[in-house]
Amino acid sequence: MKSSILLATLMALALPVQAQMYKCTLNGKVTYSEAPCQRGKQVVLDAPQAPARDPQARRELARQRAEGERLQREREAREAAQERVDERAERAAAARRQRCDKAKLERRLAEDEVRNAAPRQLEAARARARRVAGLMALECPA
Repeated sequence: MKSSILLATLMALALPVQAQMYKCTLNGKVTYSEAPCQRGKQVVLDAPQAPARDPQARRELARQRAEGERLQREREAREAAQERVDERAERAAAARRQRCDKAKLERRLAEDEVRNAAPRQLEAARARARRVAGLMALECPA
């Protein structure tokens, strides 16, 4: 019994649906409805059948989806590569800042040595301060 009801339901769904629309005119006003008109002039309009599925359209849709997925993968790969480049650049910049900070510290220490140097060690302290200043100029460009 259940199988016959199921079979009847499936067969009813498989049949093409022919929809009818009613154009009703009453006192010069036109309305459209799926139910027959209550009053006034009635015209039965048959809805056209839906066009058959186009296998070419299905193939084109599949091709476009595949192309979209390919483009998405390429974009993600480019973004990942750019992130790696940005991370390397950030690490290099951090290393430069660290070397510059170290050179600035050494320069301050060398200047302190010059100020506190005994007369015999003053020239050696000045030479060291000049070397450190040159190093700082290399490590800390303007």
